[in-house]
Amino acid sequence: MAANAITLFRLMITFVVIAVFNQHPYIDIVCIVTIIIIFYLDSVDGIVARKRNETSAFGAVFDIAADRIVEIVFWIYFSVVSNIIPYWLPMIVITRGLLTDSVRSMAMQDNKTPFEMMTIPWTRALTSSRFSRGFYGGIKLLTFVLLPTLSFLTQYHPNTYILPTFTHVTVIFAYATVAVCLIRGFPVFVDGWKYIKANQ
Repeated sequence: MAANAITLFRLMITFVVIAVFNQHPYIDIVCIVTIIIIFYLDSVDGIVARKRNETSAFGAVFDIAADRIVEIVFWIYFSVVSNIIPYWLPMIVITRGLLTDSVRSMAMQDNKTPFEMMTIPWTRALTSSRFSRGFYGGIKLLTFVLLPTLSFLTQYHPNTYILPTFTHVTVIFAYATVAVCLIRGFPVFVDGWKYIKANQ
């Protein structure tokens, strides 16, 4: 399906980005632009799936898995390789992802997609609403553009006067993104509690 092909494509170019980043200033600029494209494609695959009537349980799970992989890959890269953010930030994101995905897998056994399992109005608003998904996608995009840009400035323009301020802003956005990640994960446990109890 076209939507799943788009999802697979953005996964592939994610690994290309981290493979070639920090090799040359011009390549780094292309990588930063490519990161923007990766996050833009995250919205495109959903639009394509709905327009072509290709929505499916697999597509929903694959899209979430791809989001998780892209997110974790960038968190780990800019923490461990570039050493811009503390290592425990990606650890929090990974832990949150594993826990929420475990709950979602229980819901899948009851034929509920990750979005269908959210039944309480406020939990749906925090996890599935257009505003919530758009806000989280936007802050993630901004963070994952700021992080490579900071790496670029540190490596090629270490004496630029904006570097200290840019560093502080980038770190603030990284922390804010992780905070939003945790906030959006909490409702999954609220709505998923019935599946947890059923599997005890």
